Amino acid sequence: MFRFLFILPPVLLLAFLPQQPATPDKPIPADAATLTNPVTPTPESQAHAKMVYGIDCAMCHGAKGNGKGDLVADMQLKLQDFTDPAALKDTPDGQLFYIIKNGKGKMPAEGDRAKDEDIWNLVILVRSFSKK
Repeated sequence: MFRFLFILPPVLLLAFLPQQPATPDKPIPADAATLTNPVTPTPESQAHAKMVYGIDCAMCHGAKGNGKGDLVADMQLKLQDFTDPAALKDTPDGQLFYIIKNGKGKMPAEGDRAKDEDIWNLVILVRSFSKK
């Protein structure tokens, strides 16, 4: 019951925002894969990343990154299970950064809403799901 109260406001907000038509995914630039994470995580930066993940990502990707968020069935999504070490094994940090920043498929972009440092901390957080 309480989860519903936390999920309902963001869902309603998304429902009433003007929707843009889906655009085809742009291919991820080759140089994105060569980017290396310049951020050294701190307890504060990871706490902030968890907060951002909880607000923007968990509704689809799941609170623990298992790809079983509350909206997955409704939106007919099939998401990777980030708790599986093999899921992101061949995905460089730069590619994850690019996807979070620019979006992919039905996943909206963080874009200018998040600083690059915050996105790099999200990359660290997502990678941490497979280590638990």
